[in-house]
Amino acid sequence: MSLRDKKTAKKKEEILQSAISVIYEKGYHNTTIEDIAAKLLMTKGSVYYYFKDKQDLLYESYKMLLENSIDRFNKIMERELPLEQKLRNALQSHIEYLLEEKAGFDAGMKPEHFFDGDQLNTILELRSEYAACYDEIIKLGIKSRILNEVNVRIARNLILGAMNWMLQWYSPDGEMTKEELANIASDYLMRILIKD
Repeated sequence: MSLRDKKTAKKKEEILQSAISVIYEKGYHNTTIEDIAAKLLMTKGSVYYYFKDKQDLLYESYKMLLENSIDRFNKIMERELPLEQKLRNALQSHIEYLLEEKAGFDAGMKPEHFFDGDQLNTILELRSEYAACYDEIIKLGIKSRILNEVNVRIARNLILGAMNWMLQWYSPDGEMTKEELANIASDYLMRILIKD
């Protein structure tokens, strides 16, 4: 990637992060491109240089979060660690990233409300790819007798559902940091799967 491409990618990511926070604050329908541009001290035209409209911005934002989630999971799996530790790290990483990017994940919890056609298909494919990461690690854990014999799909949905529900009740002003919460929640979730 050339220096120019890297600068373009960095600027796009800055715009996407800004768009996520403004949409979270004001709601999708109340947010304008002007609002997003103002937060970045840019002109509306500068935002349009990178994205065709608000819908494109929201789509690219949520797509970026899903791609980053898959990338984070794969990096954990590449490490020389026991499988049990990889699973725990994956859970903790998911929770921390979810809470760091609360605004973006919140907006994407019901993608069918915001996307259709090719955009919706791409988002659903990325979500399925991410779910398959968990299916694979659970299957490996069962095969190596580290994890209980479980219905993989149900176990994965319970775990992802529990983690994603944290968006509804976590508060950055609460007693725990997101790292502390991720640590404790990962322990609880591991108890569902790990053999005694």
